[in-house]
Amino acid sequence: MDYVFAPAPPVAVPVVGAEAQFAVHRIYCVGRNYVEHAQEMGHTGREPPFFFMKPADAVVVVSAGQTASLPYPSLTHSLHHEIELVVAIGTGGKNIAVDQALSHVYGYAVGLDMTRRDLQNDMKKQGRPWCIGKGFDYSAPIGPITHAAAVPDIQHASISLQVNGAVRQTSQIDKLIWNLAETITELSKAWELQPGDLIYTGTPAGVGAVEVGDTLVGAITGLTPIALQVS
Repeated sequence: MDYVFAPAPPVAVPVVGAEAQFAVHRIYCVGRNYVEHAQEMGHTGREPPFFFMKPADAVVVVSAGQTASLPYPSLTHSLHHEIELVVAIGTGGKNIAVDQALSHVYGYAVGLDMTRRDLQNDMKKQGRPWCIGKGFDYSAPIGPITHAAAVPDIQHASISLQVNGAVRQTSQIDKLIWNLAETITELSKAWELQPGDLIYTGTPAGVGAVEVGDTLVGAITGLTPIALQVS
């Protein structure tokens, strides 16, 4: 088939212990999925889950043992970090039952949902979509994917983020308001999930701004940590 211009190469994330890479289809994100973070953003309680999306090419692949460059984006003066557990979908489906949801998971990774907070807040005040605050270039850093079978206790893992060596965010995955299976189920009611989908499952309390030169280190028990420097 001929194209007007050469198609972009597929976005792909390394897989721990494998030569084959995980080709990314879509990126879904869950909003306000830890109680403490919901409270710091001015909300409380177990509200119905809501989702937003990032383009697949917002991915920044962070290789094991390396510090990746994270370009400071345009238009913002308030770039915030949000450390998250990322679920990589291996088997698609629609209206997936809760008791079957985890069987659709290929693996897990450490990720960051970077946010242009000032732009997001401006859009919220105007009642407009806030894609500009979430779906920008380089807004979805992610580390290598670990196969689900290698981390059977992931739902009880610790999650943390350090900035310049100081802990900014720390919590447990079992403090998610909507757990991993519930999140997959609810998401699959709105979209038919496909192999290659990534789900950023929400961030704990402690989100905050970073500046050029800052080093971010994110970790989740059992997964490859990620390190980035804002440039």
